[in-house]
Amino acid sequence: MSVDGLGLLKSVREFYEAIPLLTKQQPGYNFAFEVIAPSLPGYGFSQGSVRPGLAPPQVSVIFRNLMQRLGFKKFYVQGGDWGSIIASALVTLFPEDVLGHHTNMPVVQNKQATLKTILGAYIPSLVVESHLASRMYPLSDFFAYLMEEFGYYHLQATKPDSVGVALTDSPSGLLAYILEKFSVWTRRDHRHKADGGLEFRFTKAQLIDNLMLYWTSNCITTSMRLYAEEMSRKNQQLELGELPTPVPTWVVQAKYEIMYQPPGILKLKFPNLLGSTVLDDGGHFLALELPQVIVNDIFKAVNAFRNWHKKTTNTEL
Repeated sequence: MSVDGLGLLKSVREFYEAIPLLTKQQPGYNFAFEVIAPSLPGYGFSQGSVRPGLAPPQVSVIFRNLMQRLGFKKFYVQGGDWGSIIASALVTLFPEDVLGHHTNMPVVQNKQATLKTILGAYIPSLVVESHLASRMYPLSDFFAYLMEEFGYYHLQATKPDSVGVALTDSPSGLLAYILEKFSVWTRRDHRHKADGGLEFRFTKAQLIDNLMLYWTSNCITTSMRLYAEEMSRKNQQLELGELPTPVPTWVVQAKYEIMYQPPGILKLKFPNLLGSTVLDDGGHFLALELPQVIVNDIFKAVNAFRNWHKKTTNTEL
């Protein structure tokens, strides 16, 4: 199962190039996948919620029920962006249903992770390997990046309906709003290019396809409400990040992803972290940017999951 990850600036369109590769047996493996790639509620052509309260944990319940209704009593889950947060909630709430968890944006948010991250700011070698330290530190660079690039998050988490009205009224405004993230989140230095480096890895057709999923379905406002629900006090009080999950996990970390956390931090939430693939290329939209790379990693991860189950309990279907 591929949880469409989503966020404001992702859609099922990101997986179009990867899905045919996942459903086809790859060299060296004796399996392939039946892929379920749902849009999040309020994204694309999936109906939005009619009342408050639909945060990532509740979306994970919807997706678990979807898989059950489709006949998948046990399944694998993959996610990036919102998909990583929803997948994390899913493997926390329903660990018995998930055979393996793969993510290309692993993020652990709990007290221990925060303390370790701060400690590493003073002694990086205690937290992260030296050749990867620049992906985390100095923290001042990371916080400067957050201040410069995450204004959209604050707006969508506090005033989703207000900014949503403006974007619903202007196709060119919506295009600019979305493409700006495809520029900067692919490579940070693309902000200095006159054309934003948009065609560095993406075609105009791919970018417009993605735009049209939001424009034709008039879903930009309902998609933004997920940010407000995630940051609501009721959702934050669940503290799902504090609860470890036994589900075997594998991560792939692109060089230009928004943030990096090493295995020592990720294992605070995912103690059965079986592997971490650290790339020297790729950005936030990895499935669209480098589909063969992420597909190769998913096959590698699932092979590890299958072997893990054989060595532990007989849970594999």
